[in-house]
Amino acid sequence: MQGALELLGQNVNERVLSALVCISPNENLPEQETRLMPRTLDSQITMEKTPSYFVTREAPRRISSMSPDTKLIVVVRNPVTRAISDYTQTLSKRPDIPSFEELAFKNRSLGQVNTSWNAIRIGMYTLHLENWLQYFRLSQFHFVSGERLITDPAGELGRVQDFLGLKRVVTDKHFYFNKTKGFPCLKKPESSASPRCLGKSKGRTHVQIDRDVIEQLRDFYRPFNIRFYETVGQDFRWD
Repeated sequence: MQGALELLGQNVNERVLSALVCISPNENLPEQETRLMPRTLDSQITMEKTPSYFVTREAPRRISSMSPDTKLIVVVRNPVTRAISDYTQTLSKRPDIPSFEELAFKNRSLGQVNTSWNAIRIGMYTLHLENWLQYFRLSQFHFVSGERLITDPAGELGRVQDFLGLKRVVTDKHFYFNKTKGFPCLKKPESSASPRCLGKSKGRTHVQIDRDVIEQLRDFYRPFNIRFYETVGQDFRWD
C-alpha cells in the first residue's frame, strides 16, 4: 500500500505527499505526528501509514484531536487468513513459539477462542470500528479489501483515488503480477531504479493449519464479520 501511495504522489502533480511514520500509540500522538509529517500546501494531501492505529484504543481520540476532518483508509482481509499470516510471520522470527492451535484457543474442545491473543483480536474488526466511530463519521472511512488488492489492485486503488477526490491516474498499466511472490507489484517508477514489490516478509507460504481449526475460527468470526458488513455497507464475502 505504501508503494501505491508513492505512485499516487508521482502521478497527481505532487498533490499527494506520503509518509511512513512508525509512531508508538502510547506516546503523545498529536505532537509526534505534527513534527514528523511532511510540510504541505493547502492544495496538497498528506497521507500517513501506521499499521497499529486501527486496533489501538487511544488512537482515534488522539488523531481526532489533531485533525478531526481526517480521511481514514483501512485495509482489511479475511480475519482467519490474517491470523494465520500473522502467526506465520511471527514463527519465522521465533520458531520456538507454541503451535497456532495452542495460541488461538483457550479450550478448543469447548470452542473457547483466545481473544486476548493479538492475532485473533485484530480480526474482530467491528469492535475496533465501534471505537473509531465515537470520534469520526463513517463517511470519513474507506475500507480496502485485502483480497481484491491482490486480484484487482488497479480497481481498489481507483476507489481510493475517488475517496480522496483525486483523478484516477493509477490504472492497470502500473501493475504486473509477480509469480514468485504471488502478489502484484508496481512497475518501475521514473524515480526508481527497480519495480516496487512487497518486502521479504510478505508473500511467504503460510503454515499448514488443520481444517477443523480453520472452520472453528470461521464460526467464531462470523457474527463479528456480519456486524462489520452491516456497519460499513459492504460484504467482503469472507464466509
